Amino acid sequence: MHQILVYADSLSWGIIPDTRNRLSFEQRWPGVLENNLLKAGASVRVIEDCLNGRRTVWDDPYKPGRNGLEGLQQRIEINSPLSLVVILLGTNDFQSMHDLNAWQSAQRLKALVDAIRHAPIEPGMPVPPILLIAPPEIQKAKGNIAPKFEGAEKKAVGLSAAIAAIAEECQCHFFDAGLVTPTSRVDGVHLDEDQHYELGLALTKAIKPLIS
Repeated sequence: MHQILVYADSLSWGIIPDTRNRLSFEQRWPGVLENNLLKAGASVRVIEDCLNGRRTVWDDPYKPGRNGLEGLQQRIEINSPLSLVVILLGTNDFQSMHDLNAWQSAQRLKALVDAIRHAPIEPGMPVPPILLIAPPEIQKAKGNIAPKFEGAEKKAVGLSAAIAAIAEECQCHFFDAGLVTPTSRVDGVHLDEDQHYELGLALTKAIKPLIS
């Protein structure tokens, strides 16, 4: 059986925009991915490790444990053997308390890639390939999260291209989610249910050859 680890934030956790509720597994893109891979005949399990507010490597001054680098190697060790690690992070690097640009956010993905490749997995287990996904372009935030993401749409300009460059440099696979769907019509940052579905379908086509 192929095990795929999704290491991500609230866009993948499935938060329902402008609420604190969560879409069900079959509605979230990782669930859409797993179900469609199974329908296509793949023996696969998608493991979700998606934390609301997770950054690439920065801390959240209000909530602990949001630094994506902390504990990553242990997660690889826990879930090995893995056929693929999927990283979809970056959006929270542009919260209003961080003064970062797209290049800085993407550069820190290299630390996550390095951590995965040097995780203390058991002898003989494979070092998994990595798929870096660029999140859809952030729009001007609306609703309850507007203060938290004030100015994010300006700071994050160029993020997809910056992540693509890191993927090439680190010899990772790359996927631009923004080519499949924009961000939520409700809050401008997350994904609506239909957008999860479209992203899951597109990733099914992209990931199936990677685990064949």
